[in-house]
Amino acid sequence: MLSSRLPKDLSPSPFFAELERAKAEVLAECSGANALPFIDMTVSSPVKAGLPIDLDVAVDEGRAAFGCWNPDAAGWKAAREAVAEYYTERGGHFTPGQIILTASTSEAYSVLFKAFCDPGDVILTPMPGYPLLDTLAQLEHLECAPYFLSLKRENKKKIPACAGMTSGVDFRFILDTDSLLAAPEKAKILLLVSPHNPTGHCVSREEWNAAVRFCEENNLILVVDEVFGDYAFSDKVSRTWQYVGDNGPKCPIFWLNGLSKTVGSPQLKLGWMAFYAPREQFEPIRAALEFVEDAYLSVSAPAQALARPLLANSRAYEARVKERLLQNWRTLREAFPAKYCPEVLGGWYAVVRLGADDEELTLRLLREKHVLVQPGFFFDFDEDGWVVVSLLQEPAQFKEAISRIRVGDPRSSRG
Repeated sequence: MLSSRLPKDLSPSPFFAELERAKAEVLAECSGANALPFIDMTVSSPVKAGLPIDLDVAVDEGRAAFGCWNPDAAGWKAAREAVAEYYTERGGHFTPGQIILTASTSEAYSVLFKAFCDPGDVILTPMPGYPLLDTLAQLEHLECAPYFLSLKRENKKKIPACAGMTSGVDFRFILDTDSLLAAPEKAKILLLVSPHNPTGHCVSREEWNAAVRFCEENNLILVVDEVFGDYAFSDKVSRTWQYVGDNGPKCPIFWLNGLSKTVGSPQLKLGWMAFYAPREQFEPIRAALEFVEDAYLSVSAPAQALARPLLANSRAYEARVKERLLQNWRTLREAFPAKYCPEVLGGWYAVVRLGADDEELTLRLLREKHVLVQPGFFFDFDEDGWVVVSLLQEPAQFKEAISRIRVGDPRSSRG
């Protein structure tokens, strides 16, 4: 009866069912007097982490257009102009004609999959990586094939420059460009995530050049998920659109972003794609995207009306969030040696290798320490022992949670 797009079994896995039971038990325990407080280190929304943006001024400015109905497959021109100005303020060069509005980044993926792929085609996705990408591909009758991020050891004097910490060595994730060579023949899209969720890897110019060259040689579309792009931890990190020269690559490129991260407002449901295409491909591609978008017209009038006033204040919001991210990142690196806590170049997450079975470790931290983390297997790490923590948590709670995780961990005392 149900579509083959869906998993055959929609029930929670045994592990996540057990995790929910354990969480309910811990929350019940925490309601008692003198109980050890529960700390959620998986929080992914600034709103839930005490970092909401002030919507009052934006709503007052945009309210008059809330009741308007001005259907445009690409999105209202005024909203697209606001997105183009967002890029201009950061050194980018996109015209409103290069912007397509969507209700979310997830919808942007869906539009791209519909416009460029046929059932059975393949999307190249990073491993480790965010599992939602596989789900979105599956819902379009597409398959995912992995390329890999590898852990690299290197000598380094400072890690990172903004953290003010020194060390003889560092560990960071890099793009294994050789793993792209295993791509199946039916590959249509190469997906980069920069900053990467959950490792914090950011694409370097060398990695970018290799990825573009691969797409050009294999007639692939390049899609860059840069929803965490405003939250780089070092001035040395570049947005990937800064790597595009005057002549431009020979492959189409799409950059995905939205209000969810730029102003911490996932509830407003406004995303976008900014795209580049060789001159002869630009108009056919834009027509294809607008054809798909016109079938749904999913972006609401209030969301589009709020784009300009919110994006106009995005720099200030970015600074608030980044201050917290950096503070928590320093706390984490001070608690764990570099070999167990790879360098984060940007984003809202960090990974720590604690050296135990992921499932057992996650459940033990929850039941014994009242700290909720995400297990590494959820992100397809190729070895046990990794946990993923959010850097968004309120700093005092973050420090307390890291202290609880560190106590009893023999690795925390070794360099």
